[in-house]
Amino acid sequence: MLHRRFTGPRRRVATLVSGAVVGAVVLVVNLAACSSDTGAGVIDTVGTVDFVNPLAIPPLARSTMNAAGERVFDLTAQAGTTEFVPGVSTDTWGYNGSYLGPTLVAERGEDVRINVNNDLDEATTVHWHGMSLPAEMDGGPHQMVEPGVQWSPNFTIDQPAATLWYHPHPDGKTEHQVEMGLAGLFLVQDDEEAALNLPRSYGVDDIPVVVQDRRFDAKGQFATDVRGYIGPIGDELLVNGTLAPFLDVTTEVVRLRLVNGSSARVYDFGFSDGRSFDLIGTDGGLLTAAAPMAGIRLSPGERAEVLVRLTPGETVNLQSSPPDLGTSAKAATRNAGDDTLDVMELRAADTLSSIGDTSENLATIEPLQREDATAERFFTLNGYTINNRLMDMTRIDETIDAGATEVWTVDNAMPLPHNFHVHAVQFQVLRVGTEPPPVELLGWKDTIYLEPGVRYELIMQFPEYTDPDFPYMFHCHMLSHENAGMMGQFVVVKPGERAGIPPSAHNAKGPQSNRAVGSGPRVLGAAHGH
Repeated sequence: MLHRRFTGPRRRVATLVSGAVVGAVVLVVNLAACSSDTGAGVIDTVGTVDFVNPLAIPPLARSTMNAAGERVFDLTAQAGTTEFVPGVSTDTWGYNGSYLGPTLVAERGEDVRINVNNDLDEATTVHWHGMSLPAEMDGGPHQMVEPGVQWSPNFTIDQPAATLWYHPHPDGKTEHQVEMGLAGLFLVQDDEEAALNLPRSYGVDDIPVVVQDRRFDAKGQFATDVRGYIGPIGDELLVNGTLAPFLDVTTEVVRLRLVNGSSARVYDFGFSDGRSFDLIGTDGGLLTAAAPMAGIRLSPGERAEVLVRLTPGETVNLQSSPPDLGTSAKAATRNAGDDTLDVMELRAADTLSSIGDTSENLATIEPLQREDATAERFFTLNGYTINNRLMDMTRIDETIDAGATEVWTVDNAMPLPHNFHVHAVQFQVLRVGTEPPPVELLGWKDTIYLEPGVRYELIMQFPEYTDPDFPYMFHCHMLSHENAGMMGQFVVVKPGERAGIPPSAHNAKGPQSNRAVGSGPRVLGAAHGH
């Protein structure tokens, strides 16, 4: 969202919470207050960062075409070391390298195959965050890749141009594996975006900006022991794996693909001189029109594409201002909500090339209509539960008809931060509290920050891929919360079909009394079957 100094007050709506749940909220808050998750205090790095390192640009992943007409990529998860500071080796993990991974690029309509090799000493997964694809290809916690094993998901790209990304998703270990460095970008291209006059020369005027906060111990190793309720809080920023980065800008307009790749921290990105930039895209693709703004809030997993204009010879810093977490002042301080961070320095050359006026009208977005929804579901995030349930790999929580349009109402019952990510779909935001969504929530989204006490109405149309046994996930994308069980599962089935048995349930030892289909939606249309 816009930085709080640029927005007026927002009306809040009460969350309906039972007495038992209120008690649980109080208990969790008290436990958090008594634990070691006391945060890092206020961090302010503005003016203290010497931007001495050229921004690393993740290489474009090589691909080949096989006999079946598939574009084939190869990824290997591996351990290594990285010198973020010269002469200091940090143990890290990456794909096809020691930290992060290459950028995959594919066109809408292409068939792709990705050969994922695991050279780590522990099992991992690779989740294609934001991609619409069959559940067995999604890379969730049921699709573990054991050490020494290759997994080769294949699927058809069938969604608009967008900045997507990939990262591990093992049950209970996602935070650790992402913190070690496993992540990368997946850029989808299409004809509609290609016809626009936008910066698109990768690494020149179209720049990936994967922002991660990290903390180093005395030996130069990653440390995650300083934590708030949200999870680990770093005191230094890596951008594309670069500490204290600068970007030499050679064009009048540069496109930044901002990715919050942190495990827990929420950012409010803007520029050191307060200049306006144009938001052109969110998680799932371009907006209908460029939207001028001075700051945008991104929680873990969210993305934004922005255009920033520079003049010859000037220097300006990308910064993160204190994000509006919607919490109390004390909770904000303990959860990185008061931090001001220098992210990256942009250095404009004395002579800048121009592509002319950039396109103001961008993508065509067909609004999903509430009257077309056949079901409504309600999700309350509280403690580390969703609807008072912890994650159970043997339980299907929701059963959804293929192709159905549904409204999901999501709220955070705690006075502490959470966000919400749904696999397999991009959604549209119908309402934030009692108000229509702000401009930065008018496009396609797969992840959204949940301000405490505010209800978010999301509308989404589910894919035609069906599998009664293999589930997709919905969860908080603050990775320590996900690890603690703040996740649920849904299957997409043919109309009238019932949920089956998840892969983990087949291997579960002892009674499977907890395996059950979720309580189901409130049916909005007579044609819906559950």
